Order: sequence, then C-alpha cells, then structure tokens
Amino acid sequence: MEQLILSIVSLLPVVVVALTALLVMMTIAIKRSHFGVATISVIGLNLALMTVIAQAVGVIDAPQVSGDLFMFDGFARFNTGAILIAALACCTLSYGYFETLKDNKDELYLLMLIATMGAMLMTAAQHLAAFFMSLELLSVPMYGMLAYTFLRARSLESGLKYLVLSAAASATLLMGMAFVYIDTGTLLFKELSLALFTNQASTLFVLGCVMMLAAIAFKLSAAPFHAWVADVYEGAPAPIAAFLASVSKVAMMALAVRFLADAMPIATVAVDGVLSAIIILSIVLGNLLAIRQDNLKRLLAYSSIAHMGYALIALLAVGAGAAGLVSMYMAVYALTSIGAFGVITLMSSPYRERGHTSITGEADELRFYQGLFWRRPVLTAVLTVMLLSLAGIPLTAGFMTKFMMFFAAVQGTKFWAAIFIVLGSAIGLYYYLKVLVHLYQKPKVQLEFDAHTHWGIKAGGIMVLIVTALVLIFGILPDALMQLAGFAVIR
Repeated sequence: MEQLILSIVSLLPVVVVALTALLVMMTIAIKRSHFGVATISVIGLNLALMTVIAQAVGVIDAPQVSGDLFMFDGFARFNTGAILIAALACCTLSYGYFETLKDNKDELYLLMLIATMGAMLMTAAQHLAAFFMSLELLSVPMYGMLAYTFLRARSLESGLKYLVLSAAASATLLMGMAFVYIDTGTLLFKELSLALFTNQASTLFVLGCVMMLAAIAFKLSAAPFHAWVADVYEGAPAPIAAFLASVSKVAMMALAVRFLADAMPIATVAVDGVLSAIIILSIVLGNLLAIRQDNLKRLLAYSSIAHMGYALIALLAVGAGAAGLVSMYMAVYALTSIGAFGVITLMSSPYRERGHTSITGEADELRFYQGLFWRRPVLTAVLTVMLLSLAGIPLTAGFMTKFMMFFAAVQGTKFWAAIFIVLGSAIGLYYYLKVLVHLYQKPKVQLEFDAHTHWGIKAGGIMVLIVTALVLIFGILPDALMQLAGFAVIR
C-alpha cells in the first residue's frame, strides 16, 4: 500500500490531467458547453503545472522512481513543465479559433488532454513498454486533432497522412524493440546499456537500435524521415499545428534523449554514424527546403526539421550531460513555435463561407501578411520577435540556445557540427527575413484575412503577448532559463 501511495504521488501531475479528462468527458455527456469544457481543461492543466512546480521545489515530497516503467527525476519534471505550459497555450488558442466552428467543439479538449497525458509520461519513460505506450497515447489523439476541421479537405488529408505514416513508424519501432529484446533479454533502458557494454553489440542489436532511431527521427520530423511534416502542418488547424510543434516535439525529444543517454550512450559506431547523418541531413534539407516556401506554415514546418538537427548536436557532442541543454533548447523552441502559430491562429478561422461553399480559413500564405505592420503593429511585433528568435538573433532566447549548442559542439570536439550550425543559421536568416519583408511592405487594398480589432484583450492574444515577453526576457537575461535547465538532469 505504501508503495502504491508513493507511485501515485510521483504520478500526481499525470493523475490530475487524467481526472481533468474524465471530468471533461462527463461534462460533455451532461451538457455541451464550449466555454465550460475549455475552462475545466485550462484549470486542470494549471493544477497539474502547480503540482509539478511543488514537486520540483520540494513542497510535495515525491520519489523519483515509480516502479520499473518511469523515472520522475529533474529531467522529467522540467520537460513536463514545458509540456504543460505549451498545452495551456494551445488550449487557450483553440478556444478563440474553434469558437466559430459550426460543429461539436468539446471533444477537441478531451483529445488534447489525453495527448498531453501521453506526452508527460514520455518524459519519464525508462522502459521500452512505457516508451511505446506513452508514445501511442500521444499519437492516437493527434490523428483526430489534425483532422478536426474535417470539412476542409486539407485537414482531413493531414490527419490521414499522419495516421498512415505514424503507423508505419510505430511498426518500425516495435520491430526494432523486438530485435533488441531478442539479443539482450531486457526492456529496461539502463539494462540495455549494461548488456551493450558486457557483450559486444551484435548485428541484431545494432539493427534494432537503428530501426528505433529511424522511428524516433520520424516522430521528431528529422531528415530523412521528414516527408510528412509540411503537408501535415499545412493542413492542420493552426492551434493543433502549434500543439504538434511544441508539446509533441518536446515530449519526443525528451524521450529520445533519455533513451539514447540510458540505453545507447552513443557507444556504438553505427548509432553514432546514424545520429550524425540525421543531424547533417536535417540542418541541410530543412533550411534548403524552407527557402522555397511561400506558405508560412510550410516554412515553419521545414524550419522545424533544421531545429531538430540543432537540438541533437549537444546530445551527440556531450552525451548524457547535455540533457539540460537539449531541454532548454526545446523549451525555447516550443515557446517560439507557439508564438508564431499563435499569430497565424489569431488571423485564421476553421472555415470561411463563400457563396454555398466552405473554403479554408487559414491565413497561411505569405501574401496574406503583406503590410500587416500598418494595420496590426503589435501583432507584427510579436511575429517579428518569434522569427528573430528562430533565426538566432541576439537579445532573443533563440540566440542563447543556439549559441549554447555551438559551444557544446566545440566542447565535444564536433567541429563539423559547429560549422553546420553557422551555415544553417545563415541560410535560415534569409527565409525568416523574407517573411519580415512581407510584414513591412506597402499594405494591400483588399484584405483576405485580419485579426480581430481587440485581439490583444482576448485570451489567445494575452497568451501570445506573454510568450513574446518570455522570449525577450530569456534572451536579455538568460541566467534564469539556464538555472531552470540545470535541474533537468537524468538520474
């Protein structure tokens, strides 16, 4: 009984989110209310976030280990906090975006809560069974969320593509796990590492590890497993694209870091080579493909490929000691992605009626943002800060994280990786500035899309402004972020 209580205390943030999902389900069954369901979801996520903070500072004394499946250490709690903040932001953006949807809206929040619960468990997984179950708990609700505005053909296509390709990645992951288990006879990450050092890595073990790395790269949208990302981002509703770019990426990177640090500490030549190839291809292909885009969501999708490459550099160069640095990079990337997609969300709606047909309400083309500064200067400033942070310009949080990645590459004597960071950032600066040029051009006479006149006092607008302030504060005064990241240590 005592062990059960300790396990529940460790899992308390996840339990809070699970209870919130149950409460939302009952609320939907009793009486549908978009405002009520959204409010319950936000309150539940806030309570879960406060629980994580209380555990981190010692107000709630929670053990680090909960059985063999999960490890709730500082690394898990830091990334869980980042996931909950991102989920809160996406819930807030979703309320304003889906308010005009002429269909049931409430189930979206249920799917979002379940996906968030899976993401939280991913950060603490230390067992291959927990790895797969938590990953699927995140992935399965994403299929419905991506296709939620199903009257838009692109949204339905987005959900279907992610479903088919994600299923293929999951099958590859399971096959890789099977090969590893056959060779080692264990599913625990740390025991896999022990088996690797005790016995020389067999061909079967290496094949299984490479298959698992391929599946992880798919979920991270890292090259060469990136083909799905642009179409899925483009077709997804804007706040769901923000969820995919923030919550999903933070959770998958946290799981990848723990797996690589515990189970395969870059000890084999094959794993080191595969990881190096993924990093190089992600930075090169991500940046080069983004140059050609005239669609803002596709541009951000391709840029995310490059950012996954940057984030993996510290892990390759420093190993398990880079857990805090990678967590810091992903937290900042999540904030900037939410800010950028937040602006798109405020400019968009699920559908727009034209005659008797419904057409896309997504403000995703760059031409829709021409001259935005002259009618929405504050909103333009928000998008400008986000783009500059993604580009790694000084006085933004993105500059500090990219600089730390460069320093880690040099410290780990991976000088080729440091060169790729510089080259990739130079290419990225070009296409980010291309977006800025559209923002400050002469405005168009006829406006296809525009934000609400009082967007800044609505919940989504306030959230976007808060995110912008955080990106600037962490860029000007980065010590606070670095101190927080110092807690993200894998035990």
